[in-house]
Amino acid sequence: MSSEHDRAVLQAIFNPNTPFGDIPGLNQEDDLTDDDSGFDRELLMQVKQLELQGVSAAEAGDLQGALLRFGQAIHALPRRASAYNNRAQALRLQGNTAEAMEDLGRAISLSGGSGRTMCQALVQRGLLLRLAGRDEEAREDFERAATLGSEFARQQAVALNPYAALCNRMLTEVINKLRNPDMADVPDMQ
Repeated sequence: MSSEHDRAVLQAIFNPNTPFGDIPGLNQEDDLTDDDSGFDRELLMQVKQLELQGVSAAEAGDLQGALLRFGQAIHALPRRASAYNNRAQALRLQGNTAEAMEDLGRAISLSGGSGRTMCQALVQRGLLLRLAGRDEEAREDFERAATLGSEFARQQAVALNPYAALCNRMLTEVINKLRNPDMADVPDMQ
């Protein structure tokens, strides 16, 4: 039986363009949960229902309805991060990135540094930062989300890290030369 480290090494050898340690099917983000223990159980259930209705509305293209539901959820439990994260997504879909960034900041702050919402909000904010050309800040958010278990965030952080990209390119060349030793003496035309 192979260890997690063994699988990571094999992954790097056979798929050199993926981040080292990126093992398919090993996404810790799936295991994350938010700590909702400080909220009234009945009110929490109502808020979760409002959020589900908001997500359904957004998926149906009704962004106004989604924003209304997320706003109701925030009004009912203003110290719960999830509705801010969801509302940020709807705001982003509307093209309102400034307010989306505000909601993501609130979601991150209220998450207390852990949980599913924290991870999702960091990834979402990282994507918005990257679109705005603020790559260093985006990389920081992706790295934080990666430590929480997001494989997508880990891939984005590596893509934004020039040293990792150079290492991946060099490793790819070495692997290709090992696979095709006859091509090792052919000059690179790039």
